[in-house]
Amino acid sequence: MSSSGLAARADAGTRQSIATAARIVVKVGSSSLTSVAGGISEVALKNLVDVLARRRLQGTEVIVVSSGAIAAGLLPLGLSRRPKDLATQQAAASVGQGLLMAHYNHAFLGHGVTVSQVLLTSEDLTRRSQYVNAHRALERLLHLGVVPVVNENDTVATHEIRFGDNDRLAALVAHLVKADALVLLSDVDSLYDGPPSAGARRISTVDSPEDLEGIVIGSAGRAGVGTGGMATKVQAALIAAETGIPALVTSTENAAAALVGDDVGTWFSINGSRRPVRLLWLAHLADIRGRLVLDDGAVRAVCERHKSLLPAGITAVTGDFDAGDAVEIADAAGNVIAHGLVNYQSADLPLMLGRSTKSLARELGRQYEREVVHVDDLVLVRA
Repeated sequence: MSSSGLAARADAGTRQSIATAARIVVKVGSSSLTSVAGGISEVALKNLVDVLARRRLQGTEVIVVSSGAIAAGLLPLGLSRRPKDLATQQAAASVGQGLLMAHYNHAFLGHGVTVSQVLLTSEDLTRRSQYVNAHRALERLLHLGVVPVVNENDTVATHEIRFGDNDRLAALVAHLVKADALVLLSDVDSLYDGPPSAGARRISTVDSPEDLEGIVIGSAGRAGVGTGGMATKVQAALIAAETGIPALVTSTENAAAALVGDDVGTWFSINGSRRPVRLLWLAHLADIRGRLVLDDGAVRAVCERHKSLLPAGITAVTGDFDAGDAVEIADAAGNVIAHGLVNYQSADLPLMLGRSTKSLARELGRQYEREVVHVDDLVLVRA
């Protein structure tokens, strides 16, 4: 690791980790890049690129995660607002992605900086073969001095097109490239303890999710051009912080101040350590297909002793799922304690509940998988 990277790690508990970071991921939302008349605002994008290019030319590796493809495609298609149906969203993304990259290429080229387009879906970051290839490509681009501009592949994504306006994707990309910091930019300058228009106070620092208890976080974006809002940015920042990457949520107007470590926005301090991206996906992004309810003994085994989940500790099963699907695991009171990949389909489990492993082994023989959810496929989550 470079000396600047070591410095970033040393002061990762403060905003100065952004100022000294060797590698940063910066996410910008659709609402920050669009004009009142529709389409991409050349002025807004150029102002952002001026800040990012200056940082790149100072030696920092920069990855941009940019929304805006669908928004860029609205005007050419004669649409005034983001369409609700998937097919038209995909059409707008197909038209707009090239326009968006043309703007980025032109703006960065003015600084002598080369950019590349990287289109991803959540599968690219959760299936090992695709994950390895994505990691290798991004590392090589960074080594060559290129600024990768990452976007979700909206043209082919289905469920992923409503992923959260790229916020959570940005958190996974930060994890993928082992970034020193994640900066989430939008048209809101900070997280507040209530509606900013009602005299709410800025939340300067979040040290743990418990700091946000009782805070109502908005979810709507501006002008109907994006899918995310403050809620998805907070979730992305928490994902990063829980996996060893500090994060800052602020406005695009504050980008220059944010990158030099000024006291702007809301800072999310590291409160965890890096873990495999597969477990990140399972904790935050997996399509949950059912629920397993546990007795108290099984809850203790899973949460305190970090054991696999056996049939004897399960008291109820809901949902329709196949072996290999993601399910949530709850205690008797209904509190979700974990997510896991289940080894049985939902139709088979009711006949196994509460039964000992010896009894099931005698009846099912070699077909019996001892664990309903193996500990390696299980991740604890906060309720």
